[in-house]
Amino acid sequence: MRIFNRRASFNFELGEKIEAGIALTGPETKSVYEGKISLDEAFAKLRNGEIWLFNCHIHPYRFAETAGIDPTRPRKLLLHRKEILSLEAKMKQKNLTLVPTACYTKNRKIKIELALARAKKNFEKRKKSKGMTRFDEMVL
Repeated sequence: MRIFNRRASFNFELGEKIEAGIALTGPETKSVYEGKISLDEAFAKLRNGEIWLFNCHIHPYRFAETAGIDPTRPRKLLLHRKEILSLEAKMKQKNLTLVPTACYTKNRKIKIELALARAKKNFEKRKKSKGMTRFDEMVL
């Protein structure tokens, strides 16, 4: 199972990628194994020395009691302290954001692939949607 965030490569210029675990409840885990996760509007932030994933929608598991569970609640990402400190330094130094690019299973564990990204300007997005290459820009 591998879920991609296609909007990430369109809206951001992706850089260094890192793999992180995610803390989920039991029914959320089963739902992710079924592929019922959306990373389209998700982003990651650093809070109190921990990295959290926001706006990641995990559809409620159909066989579980999900009355009081918010499908877009913040979820903690599991990284080593050294990785968090290096990401924090890079984010502050170069004004980058953390964007989830994929979700997949690895040895029965659910992993989130994060990328350090810089937001694209509107004209950069237009060039890509028109299919212009670097050579086309030089000719114009």
